[in-house]
Amino acid sequence: MYNFEINDILKPGLYCVATPIGNLGDITFRAIYILNKSDLILSEDTRVSSKLLSKFNIKTKLLSNHKFNEKKNIKNVLNLLKENKIISVISDAGTPTISDPGSILINECIKNKIDVFPVPGPSAATTSISASGFSNNFFFCGFLPEKKLHIEQLFQKISKLNFSVIFFISPKKIKKVTTQIQKYFNDRNILITREMTKLHEEYIRDRVKNLDNINIPQKGEMTVVISENINLENRLQEIEESVKKKIVKLLKKMSIKDITSKISKENNISKKKIYDFCLRKKNEI
Repeated sequence: MYNFEINDILKPGLYCVATPIGNLGDITFRAIYILNKSDLILSEDTRVSSKLLSKFNIKTKLLSNHKFNEKKNIKNVLNLLKENKIISVISDAGTPTISDPGSILINECIKNKIDVFPVPGPSAATTSISASGFSNNFFFCGFLPEKKLHIEQLFQKISKLNFSVIFFISPKKIKKVTTQIQKYFNDRNILITREMTKLHEEYIRDRVKNLDNINIPQKGEMTVVISENINLENRLQEIEESVKKKIVKLLKKMSIKDITSKISKENNISKKKIYDFCLRKKNEI
């Protein structure tokens, strides 16, 4: 067991404590310590959280704090924090405020100059991207909007970004938005994670264009990761003939460093690709 030292003495304030997304063994020693030392724990669903606390023999009082009552709790919670109490906020699974309640309270704490401390740990978003093999530059959507029009608008915007895309969705709903996913991400790879870190965890890897043919069990928590636009990345590495001609002209009046910066910014081409081309042409002149 971890030996807590003097620097682990807690300061008063709000602690955002990450909890396991499935496997209870993923909880950190520090999370257990802080939850034990808290005067109050704000919990998304007390029925879910009580099982976690019971597992680790944590006796701290729980208070229900979800999207329907978070605003009502603000005044009482702030009063306790102003009395130098230690309060933790947790979600049912993962990191608070990441598509879960907590952000309203945090902003009120900031306004009232009350300290807010993050306690790092599991997150479905980062856990899924770490196993994807895709670019770690990613756009996190959280839960997709309910209306198809809003999903369409979201996908239209983010499909123009050369990032991996992560979103939460139920196994039943993904079939309803398959057409929209394929419309904007058809030439990309996809990872569908189900029940991550749990006994029946599953990782389905395929191409987005094959999404219609993928058999997805209709149970469990699911996170979807779509790869960066590989074709776009390859295309951006190529220098078009018109750009090459422009570079040759610029070499007569600008430094290679300045040309590299200018052309890369204007055409979204790799700086290394431009720099290497400039060197070759410089040697020919």
